[in-house]
Amino acid sequence: MNIKPINLFYEEPDPDRWLKYDRYPRRIIRRILRGKQRPGGVMTIAISLMKGLDKIDFPYRFNDFKYIKDHPDEIACIIGKPQLLFNRRWQNPVIFGAGVYSHPIDCPDLFVKYPNVKCFLVPGEWMRKMCEPYYMGKVVAWPAGIDTDHWRPATTTTKEFHFLIYDKIPGNELTRGIINILIKQGLTYEHIRYGTYTQPVLKDKLAHAKAAIFLSKSETQGLAYQQILATGLPILAWDKGGYWEDPAYYPHKVKYQPVSSVPYWDKRCGIKFNNIVDFETQLQNFMENTDQFKPRDYILEHLTLEKSAMRFLDIYQQVKIGLK
Repeated sequence: MNIKPINLFYEEPDPDRWLKYDRYPRRIIRRILRGKQRPGGVMTIAISLMKGLDKIDFPYRFNDFKYIKDHPDEIACIIGKPQLLFNRRWQNPVIFGAGVYSHPIDCPDLFVKYPNVKCFLVPGEWMRKMCEPYYMGKVVAWPAGIDTDHWRPATTTTKEFHFLIYDKIPGNELTRGIINILIKQGLTYEHIRYGTYTQPVLKDKLAHAKAAIFLSKSETQGLAYQQILATGLPILAWDKGGYWEDPAYYPHKVKYQPVSSVPYWDKRCGIKFNNIVDFETQLQNFMENTDQFKPRDYILEHLTLEKSAMRFLDIYQQVKIGLK
């Protein structure tokens, strides 16, 4: 059976800054000075989808703009970023997302300006609910897959400390309070801050930890904590709920609640807490039940590369059927 490839598109924004076409020499200079670009969160979504499609042996074209222009009836899957949709004249039906912009207020008339957009993908369910009043039934939650071959339990290292603290709220009083409680209870830890590490560093620290503490105000998907779960480490997760506190939107533009820092989760993953008092209580509960958690099983059941790719293809087929 001959399977028709799907058409995927992803590009980082790289506009001219001072002179026309100066983005090209700047790109070369950046590569020389900084080395190969490390994928960010949105680029990781694109890479993960292609890896998943490779694993299930489903063909795709990547950034083949000539082909898609010559075949205006085929669906263009624009993973991100939004300039790909806004700066080109697409004749094709479009699946847009999941890495485009943070809130519909950035483009409230998306489906009026771009009627060929048939589906708006977001990484998780609370974000879908946040977008739904603006985009109605065209918003679909679709999480990127986790590479469970890369993020897997370490088998040859000694567990040297109790917790790896993964901290997305640096300088916060909560972090200091948690560290003081760990010290008081004789529990060892290492501390890693979001945005300051490479993946090999994170993998090495996870290999030497028994469990993790995840500190984030909210996550639309939460690739980092899911990578941690895939290595077999259960997590004590701060999940305060409340408002989405992105400073670009809150509280002057958007007030939405509730959100979650661990939007993909069940009891196999670990235990949640919502404040420093609750942390001390839940820490005792966590330590008494560590052997009961099965975090990798949760990831294998819900968030592998293959399952994510299959879900994307389901969405693609639904859009395709709707075009008939």
